[in-house]
Amino acid sequence: MKVTSPATVEAFTTKDGSTIYELHHTDLQSLAQATLETGQSTRRHYHRRSEEIYFVLEGEGEMELAGERRTLGPGAAVLIPPGTWHEIRARQTLRFLCCCAPPYSHGDTFFE
Repeated sequence: MKVTSPATVEAFTTKDGSTIYELHHTDLQSLAQATLETGQSTRRHYHRRSEEIYFVLEGEGEMELAGERRTLGPGAAVLIPPGTWHEIRARQTLRFLCCCAPPYSHGDTFFE
């Protein structure tokens, strides 16, 4: 059984600018915990192959998905289909889970 937590893995910065702790990464999916400090945002991007789900653990943020904006708080889950432009900005320090299938890769992250 492989059990991980942010305390047992090293953080790294993704190509879009968020700091993440990748908790699991298999051939089929990945799960990471991301943090954005108040006022920080990811760089607007899309993934050609990966479908993502963001699940907010704490804080508040504004999500932009294909031009639509919504405020997100704890318990909110957002589905991000492959090929969909998106960005998230922290209104308060924001901690959220990022689930990707297939797993996250820098090579599948594209910018304007």
